[in-house]
Amino acid sequence: MVGLVAAAGVATALVATALQRNVAYLYTPSEILRGEASERARFRLGGMVAAGSFKRTQGTLDSQFRVTDGDAELAVAYTGILPDLFREKQAVVATGRMQGDTFVAEEILAKHDETYMPKEVADKMGAAHKKHDVAAPGGAEPAR
Repeated sequence: MVGLVAAAGVATALVATALQRNVAYLYTPSEILRGEASERARFRLGGMVAAGSFKRTQGTLDSQFRVTDGDAELAVAYTGILPDLFREKQAVVATGRMQGDTFVAEEILAKHDETYMPKEVADKMGAAHKKHDVAAPGGAEPAR
């Protein structure tokens, strides 16, 4: 009986550790630049692709762009095929890690139009708009 309880405890600890490693917290560029995200940790970056910031290295799948939350912008580097819906001035969520001053993305998710973005991103960007007394662009509403 004691062995069964011990085995269940070990299994629970292993599952909890695995889940914790796979959790990717969402941060905005402002939060990252304030040092709220660990430089070694894998996390999600959320915001809008800054206008005029997208560049692709000719003949490669390497791209660079900036993500903004209305308060700050953060450089992003990505190698791979971008989603069809990826555009400047659109909501984006990137998963990856910081390398120096650049966020190196492993995965990019783009939303179907400017009126939709993840609730976490919408809430954080709404706070930035309110702080700066600026109307939300395009009347963006959080996802429900």
